[in-house]
Amino acid sequence: MSTDTLARTDGGRRVRCALFVDFDNVYIGLRRLDPAAAEAFATDPGHWLAELETGSDSQGEFSRRFLIRACYLNPSVFSVYRPNFTRAGFQVVDCPSLTQQGKSSADINLVLDAVDALAAPTRYEEFVIVSADADFTPLALRCRAADRMVTIITASPAASAYRAVADNVITADALAELVTTTTSLSDEPLTATTPEPVAPEPAAAGQRPGAEEKATGRGAASGRTTTGSPSTSTPAAASASAAPAPATQAHPSPAARRAVLHRVRSADRPVPLGAVAQAAQQADPGLPGSGWGGAGSFAAWLGRVLPELGMTSRPPGYVWDPQRFDEADLPGVVADTDPSALTRQVIAVTDTPGLPASGYRKLLEGLATDIAAHPFERAETSRRVRDACQKAGAQVGRATVNTVISGILYTGLELTTAHPAEKLAQAWADNVIGLCRGARMDLSKGDVAAIRAWVGGGLLEG
Repeated sequence: MSTDTLARTDGGRRVRCALFVDFDNVYIGLRRLDPAAAEAFATDPGHWLAELETGSDSQGEFSRRFLIRACYLNPSVFSVYRPNFTRAGFQVVDCPSLTQQGKSSADINLVLDAVDALAAPTRYEEFVIVSADADFTPLALRCRAADRMVTIITASPAASAYRAVADNVITADALAELVTTTTSLSDEPLTATTPEPVAPEPAAAGQRPGAEEKATGRGAASGRTTTGSPSTSTPAAASASAAPAPATQAHPSPAARRAVLHRVRSADRPVPLGAVAQAAQQADPGLPGSGWGGAGSFAAWLGRVLPELGMTSRPPGYVWDPQRFDEADLPGVVADTDPSALTRQVIAVTDTPGLPASGYRKLLEGLATDIAAHPFERAETSRRVRDACQKAGAQVGRATVNTVISGILYTGLELTTAHPAEKLAQAWADNVIGLCRGARMDLSKGDVAAIRAWVGGGLLEG
């Protein structure tokens, strides 16, 4: 997004935005994941709208001005929430069901209004689509072709192709945190809307899941991951310390630093080291030629300029945001033995965590044990299950546990009551198969059985 398309005020850049909310899709998705978050989203839209109004990207801080605020809902089902959005300054478009199947006209109304906005005399720099419906992929592509930034906010699993065409993605977990906490989005490393921190902040109430993980190997001062072998996976600063010390301190290059933070914190998974280096080089083309600011290598520069990020130099190398991920969330585990082409494809197109079957078994059994012993609460449950898995010797990250819990909830299985591990495995496997079919994978009966045996942790065999 070029700076000459942005309105400027004394407070910095202001981005002209058009916001389109597919209410039914978001509310239903959030209700499956977190009923309290769904109610907060529906009853206090002014809160989460205010949270989205400030942020930063690779060019620095900006503020959003939502010139269009449109909400599309089915009045026969959700009319009770209509006044909340009207009061928050939204134009509410009633989209009643027009078919016997109950499908509303929200999709077509949203697309028509968005296309009109693309052609409007006012140039909207950013289109924010609040929906997980992959049917909006062509709309996102049209916006990108018109040189507009696209941000999507989802409340349920979104197809990889849909997420890939967006500049920024706020996932369901991030949205649930956003609508239920009073912490400003500017303090949250969720997407490109996260301002650049000067120094790591201590854990506090309202932080995203994972921010409190000091007890499981994170540095108390920096929040960095320190699990795993020090020779292969270390905080960025530790990796840098292994390199020869340059005569002078590495040049920080503010533009490259912002670009790296944007790339890592807007990602929904750990980012390959090469991709992060490319982002830094694009922001400051002269940085590699200067020996990475005198540090000697990109890894050393990263460790000295952004020590709060997690990094592993084990090929191909990854960089991640320690407040959301840790070493156990890194890709590449995949299976107990060499992964099959099918397994690799499932991971690539559905973002199914690459745990081995034994890891899934420990996770599912740990979840069954936990919900039998404690009331279900997503943040605390996922933390306890992650700790139990790692205690049992399985390298399972917090983000992986959250993904499995969300997948089970999306199938309609409630976790407020105890279930045997086999039933949880069945629900999780059904979710993965559904994601595969949604991605148009052509699965044979043998493929389905192999996937179930893998993600079900062997609990569904026989």
